Amino acid sequence: MYTCRSAVTSLVLLAAVISVAGCRVDMEKNDLGAYGNVKVATPFGKIQIKTNDTAVVHGLGLPVYPGADLQQNQGNNDGTADVDMSFGNFRLRVQTASFKSSDSPDKVSAFYLKVLGRYGDVVKCQNGRSVGTLSQAPEGLTCDTEWDAHISGDNSDRIELKVGSRKHQHIVAINPDASTTKMQIVAVDLPEHIALADSQDGDAHKQ
Repeated sequence: MYTCRSAVTSLVLLAAVISVAGCRVDMEKNDLGAYGNVKVATPFGKIQIKTNDTAVVHGLGLPVYPGADLQQNQGNNDGTADVDMSFGNFRLRVQTASFKSSDSPDKVSAFYLKVLGRYGDVVKCQNGRSVGTLSQAPEGLTCDTEWDAHISGDNSDRIELKVGSRKHQHIVAINPDASTTKMQIVAVDLPEHIALADSQDGDAHKQ
């Protein structure tokens, strides 16, 4: 499954190709010797990926569940990432961080329902369907969206809590994992035309 972490490798390869075209490429390695932060500046815009844990978590805009441990990067599935692409009026940004807690999924879910409720009506989803009383937020956000591809892990028992609009949204995915609970926080900012197309596709499926 595609996640923000898998984009790091792709962007490193892209940077190697476009660097010969006069673009500026900055790449930083982490303590393990792998490329963690990559920035490509072109005459048309920029592409940047950050995997600095502190910076990414701070930028998510949601509190970390009390006592939860940040999950370190393991392949393409866990850890933190901030992918930011900006070309003129086009901007796409996805931020994500994964955590683990010894508390139950119900307790974690109750915490984030309260937290997300400060930002608007929360849509609760499982397997792409609403499991709560709200199936669509006032600004059009529903359980039917393709942007869950940025969430890792098995989705059979996963609960997703969503708030915001199709253009600006926060998602908290909660997964039972043996005797622990894994959670992934995702913040998504979409370009206007992509958010509009997603909205139109969702409306068409309802007809």
